[in-house]
Amino acid sequence: MIKTGRQIMLDTETTGISIQQGNRILEIGAVEVINREISGSTYQQYINPERESEPGALEVHGITTKFLSDKPTFIKIVDDFINYVKGAELIIHNAPFDVGFINHEFSLCNKNIRIEDICVITDSLDYARNKHPGARNSL
Repeated sequence: MIKTGRQIMLDTETTGISIQQGNRILEIGAVEVINREISGSTYQQYINPERESEPGALEVHGITTKFLSDKPTFIKIVDDFINYVKGAELIIHNAPFDVGFINHEFSLCNKNIRIEDICVITDSLDYARNKHPGARNSL
């Protein structure tokens, strides 16, 4: 896929760090940038993960199961999410983590795609590590 002038800075929050232990996405946030200017277009969605967050994850994001109980499940928002990001370059800090969770959610929705099939992925953590070796590279 050819990089376009459309970039999306994207982050997810999850119920924990392991897909293998059944953790899920509970929030997606994204900001669109076109030709290095914030366009004003954003995507933010809370998602009912249909499970509790692990204590460590809850400490990080503070998003409770009770708060999420009336939010849509991923299968109800998946098409809107795909339509928002399709064709963009996604810039994600520690991209393998978020990409893994997004692709897992796609598979649970019987979507026969991977996020890499519809977007260019740039890992800002990898970029920072290469630009500033040995430095702390957290958000």
